[in-house]
Amino acid sequence: MTMSSNTPHPAIFNLGFRPFFAGASLLAVLTVAAWLLMMANIGGLISSNWWLSPADFTQLSPYQWHAHEMIYGYSMAVVAGFLLTAVKNWTGIQTLHGYPLGMLFGSWVLARLLWLFGEQWLTVAAFFDLLFNLSMMIAVAMPIIKTRQWRQMAILSKLVMLAIGNILFYLELFSGLSMGMHIALYGGLYLIIGLILTIGRRIIPMFIQNGVSYPVSLFNAKWVDLTSLAGLLGFFISEVFLSIPLLSSLFATIMLIITSIRLVGWYTHGIWKNPLLWCFHLTLFFIAAGFLLFLMSQWFGLSPFLSVHAFSFGAIGIMTMGMMARVSTGHTGRSFKTLPRSLLYALLILSLGAVTRVIMPVFFSAYYPHLVIISGILWLIAFSLFFLTFLPYWLQPRVDQKYG
Repeated sequence: MTMSSNTPHPAIFNLGFRPFFAGASLLAVLTVAAWLLMMANIGGLISSNWWLSPADFTQLSPYQWHAHEMIYGYSMAVVAGFLLTAVKNWTGIQTLHGYPLGMLFGSWVLARLLWLFGEQWLTVAAFFDLLFNLSMMIAVAMPIIKTRQWRQMAILSKLVMLAIGNILFYLELFSGLSMGMHIALYGGLYLIIGLILTIGRRIIPMFIQNGVSYPVSLFNAKWVDLTSLAGLLGFFISEVFLSIPLLSSLFATIMLIITSIRLVGWYTHGIWKNPLLWCFHLTLFFIAAGFLLFLMSQWFGLSPFLSVHAFSFGAIGIMTMGMMARVSTGHTGRSFKTLPRSLLYALLILSLGAVTRVIMPVFFSAYYPHLVIISGILWLIAFSLFFLTFLPYWLQPRVDQKYG
């Protein structure tokens, strides 16, 4: 690893985005590769269990492991990297860096690795996983509280709820707590979508207006913001805790309408010239698609997993890759005008994978198992390309010789 100038630690620990984006991108490849092997084994395509696999656990299913690691492993790493970087900008206070950052990252890594070594290590994995959640909350909260930036409480509250969700997951795993995993997995998914909508409202219009080559004024209204907040909160409570289909459908309809208004109001033709702009618009498309597919699953018998993967593969996958690329470019002193060509290919391949996983099964349901495998392979290709492209960004000091 390259050492940053005048620091005793490797450059990868200069700022939170570096280790956590690297770890998240690598985990996106390794976890989905393991998942595809599990699916092939479950489907009878292969019969060997020669890899270390949570499929051998008796306390949870491979599906629960997959969902947990994509939400509380991958997504939380991206959230950690983004917030540890953004909070420094918001507050002007240096967030974790150097060896304290390395220790936080180490707790996340240990939790991911220990999951793979069987049930006897789950208690230790849970300890490091929850230690990571708690430590990250403290690291993000302290600068916010010190500078009294109370408007950031909406984001901090979601971190607290995600930590509670992870606790509930382990409580059901170890003690049989009823509904703990359901609340943890579905609640965690919708909380990440909530974070995307909250942060997206702040940054996407600004990025688009600054990123196109002509003046543009995008539509924003307070009533849209408030309706989006109330609609998602209502959907979250109804779907995660109450399980009232009619009420969930009502709130899903509200969110479909509001997200569609965002799609139209934030659109301008110039976004198609920059992958770091159209990827955010595509994120909104998959959020809207997620609510539409949810309604179709409620009333027309469509598989509910299409909605789940519209939110996860489509919205979270594309948004996190785009955001990691943007933060990694800007915070290493590089120009957005000279983005690597491989980033465009990675985002295109990932988007194709999302369409294959979410949209195509609606029309070609007979080929659903094959489409799942194909979409997984496209995910692997996209994130492998992304990881190899940005690994030098994360390992090397800023090109302008600044610290960060």
